[in-house]
Amino acid sequence: MHKRTRRTLLVVAGVVLLLAVAVFLRSKAPPEAARLLPESDGIIYFNLKPVRAFLHKDLKPPQRVPEYQQFVEATGIDWERDLDSAAIALHRMPDPNGPNGPVAYSMVLTGKLTGKRLNSWLEAHATGREVYAGHTIYSIPSENRTVRVVQVGYDRIAVSNTPTAEQIHSIVDRHRAAALPFAGSTLLSRHYHDVPLLSVAWGLGQIGLPFSESGSIRVLGLSLPLQAESTIIASVTPCLPLTNSVHLRVEEIAPDEGKAVSQAAALAAIVTLARGVTTQLADNAANNALRELLKTTEVTQKRNRVIATASLTPAFFSQITNSEKSFATPATSPSQAASH
Repeated sequence: MHKRTRRTLLVVAGVVLLLAVAVFLRSKAPPEAARLLPESDGIIYFNLKPVRAFLHKDLKPPQRVPEYQQFVEATGIDWERDLDSAAIALHRMPDPNGPNGPVAYSMVLTGKLTGKRLNSWLEAHATGREVYAGHTIYSIPSENRTVRVVQVGYDRIAVSNTPTAEQIHSIVDRHRAAALPFAGSTLLSRHYHDVPLLSVAWGLGQIGLPFSESGSIRVLGLSLPLQAESTIIASVTPCLPLTNSVHLRVEEIAPDEGKAVSQAAALAAIVTLARGVTTQLADNAANNALRELLKTTEVTQKRNRVIATASLTPAFFSQITNSEKSFATPATSPSQAASH
């Protein structure tokens, strides 16, 4: 073989190898939207494209309130149709009775969301503007607080309702380093490797904060033996295609193994008790969803970790959607998306 031909083949092989390594690293890296999030106490991420495909036969389009319809007509943005993914950072507030309540949010939303029409809407509703690193940050009043909105890419906007602009500035700064596959916050770097591969939704850190009441976490009306400050890794992962279901996994990192043993026992007892109680409840969407969840729930403990798993079918999500208790009116704007 000619030396020049051999050298060319080696170069091509080297490039292919580098590309393969880059693709592998990218597959292991957190989603870009999550990498843009600022430092926080918790992170929640949703990839809505596969979720829509999974639930398209069971979900009914929500009714549009007049304000939301006006937003759609003004911007051309329909959250149910155009939002592809959402990465949300949870920030614990020092004053739980303040305008932000116990938790503030910073969000990075990806999809067909940007453009001149959205800018026009923001210009019309903003009470303040700031140019930061070449990006215009709009300040929009919402429920006694300021919500900041900025377009950070051709398909991406950032929203934050924190008391200062520090978090929205951090998102803009991280956007410039987003190509680095393992960039991101301390929390993401520390725990993303615990998220199962191919998860379409996941959360990590103190994600119990939005569901906590008086220090306890409540989900679907049940008070769980977990503290709001607990480090939790939760995920929703599609099961085998033929099963047409998803796997829910919630893992708590307890302070020590002894605490994990006691919390696992308490959680398993609550699941057993709840199964018995729900059999006596009326037959409606909310109760049926709760029964569906409890039927497949299992609790295990490994070293200092408590793990709860369940399998959820499209019927479960349909029941949740149709339940009046679980129904939420769509946000009319990026500012209201952050205020709730």
